[in-house]
Amino acid sequence: MLTVILTVFVLGYLAIALEHKLHINKAASALVTGVVCWALYILNLQQLLPAGSIPHWFEEEATLEKVSNIPLHFVVEAQHLHLTGEIASILFFLMGAMTIVELVDAHEGFAIVTSRIRARKKSSLLWIVGLLTFFMSAILDNLTTTIVMVSLLRKLVADKDDRLRFVGLVVIAANAGGAWTVIGDVTTTMLWIKHKIGTVEVMESLFLGSVTCLLVPLIGMSYLMKGELGAFPKANVHLDKNIQPWHQWLMLILGLVALISVPVFKTVTHLPPYMGMMLSLGVLWVVAELISHTMDETTRSSTGVLAVLQKVDMSSILFFLGILLAVGSLGAMGTLRQAAESLDQILPSREIVAVAIGLVSAVVDNVPLVAAGIEMYDVPMNDEFWMLLAYCAGTGGSCLIIGSAAGVAAMGLEHIDFSWYLRRIAPWALAGYLSGAVVVLIERQIH
Repeated sequence: MLTVILTVFVLGYLAIALEHKLHINKAASALVTGVVCWALYILNLQQLLPAGSIPHWFEEEATLEKVSNIPLHFVVEAQHLHLTGEIASILFFLMGAMTIVELVDAHEGFAIVTSRIRARKKSSLLWIVGLLTFFMSAILDNLTTTIVMVSLLRKLVADKDDRLRFVGLVVIAANAGGAWTVIGDVTTTMLWIKHKIGTVEVMESLFLGSVTCLLVPLIGMSYLMKGELGAFPKANVHLDKNIQPWHQWLMLILGLVALISVPVFKTVTHLPPYMGMMLSLGVLWVVAELISHTMDETTRSSTGVLAVLQKVDMSSILFFLGILLAVGSLGAMGTLRQAAESLDQILPSREIVAVAIGLVSAVVDNVPLVAAGIEMYDVPMNDEFWMLLAYCAGTGGSCLIIGSAAGVAAMGLEHIDFSWYLRRIAPWALAGYLSGAVVVLIERQIH
């Protein structure tokens, strides 16, 4: 049955990669793949449980004798609810972030920023966008930063092909920026919560490597992207005269504060990140309702949250759901854990294992891979293996468009073709990834 599930998983990923050639929306392929993988796993589970086998994650919570007396449907529901809770928190976080960004955009808040970015030389704008994304991702997180930057690029770059190249760099920069702080990427957050890395130590160990991961593709792409950009997109030539400057400033400042406060809220309350995102969205929603009374009816109808919610790309949300379900089925079977253990046996050193895990995370989700790594190794806090794993798991996903939350978000927002990214962006992402890993290793040896 494992072979069948893996076959379905691979075929599903191929369908996603060949979306434009098959003319089938990637969200549909992802949903079918995720649900079918789980259905096959459950059918297989029905055959295994009577023989005394239990899900691997259940072993820590109950003895075999206790589990064997539990009806099958309770075990199935418990295991699926365990995964559903994790997926729901990610999707709610994504929906909240996308809604906040759209709300700020509806009030022309980003126009304040774009109006001050006057660079029309492609290489110059590439550097501005890359560095801005890198540092924003370290403060916020790579997913939220990608959503914000894609929205900005839509107001700066009219040509579709040029914009896709910028978005490709945004994915690389967002993942690189998120890797060197404990709140910038979910994998570094996991390692931090599990007391594998320290807040200051990870910044000291990974900053130079993360900068290298960005600079290598940034230098290469800026060398290739010559010439000037065309005129600004027509939608940005003028602002709605009924949206006042104070509306723009208020919503932009509140939107940024709302996004920045999410990791702070998590640190203080220890609640899941999506709770902070929902609180931020709620506060911004209340403010939007209050200031709507200062607008005319036409402007109010176009800037209200209900109107903004219609702009949120639900196909991207469903795509996330399908992908996470598919990967979750492999995690439930223990396949990902076995793969990590096999890497440890085959490869000569743990440093190479960490680099390999980063590359594998470009194909499957980095969260279960890092979770498996945490369980596999018992090494001291701030060991170079944990630091390298944090870097590799955070940046390796840039090598494929579907390899990171930032990439998947960009793919959904800009409808980036998998093969286009593989040809135009992936080689630069791989070069930056490997270069940064070398810098991290050298720096650790020096210290």
